[in-house]
Amino acid sequence: MERTLSIIKPDGVEKNVVGEIISRFEKNGLNIAAMKKIKLSKSDAEGFYAVHKERPFFGSLTDFMSRGPVVVIVLEGEGAISKNREIMGATNPEEAAEGTIRKDFATNIEENTVHGSDAPETAEVEINYFFNAFEITG
Repeated sequence: MERTLSIIKPDGVEKNVVGEIISRFEKNGLNIAAMKKIKLSKSDAEGFYAVHKERPFFGSLTDFMSRGPVVVIVLEGEGAISKNREIMGATNPEEAAEGTIRKDFATNIEENTVHGSDAPETAEVEINYFFNAFEITG
């Protein structure tokens, strides 16, 4: 059983598609082990995306992620990381496959509706950024 972090970004919350996104996870065999709606400060967003600190998009990414509420979710299931990434689709919605979250809901490469961990090590760090052990019930 594998765990991964998913974030429904501010644009997904603003478009009121949280339920639709969660439904896609569940229909594809992923279980919700933890979930909460939070508002990231600019500092919270910078801490989470610190790995991208030197990238040119860091400022606009952290501005975007702190502009409104997000829903952070721990997904659990067989091959959860790769399954979640498949459900999300390519980072650039123009390149995402039909029927993926990003193809259906994303505005552009930055406002792309969802985030998902890319590896087991990343998932562990990202999950621990938002959740403590008592909050995960999977």
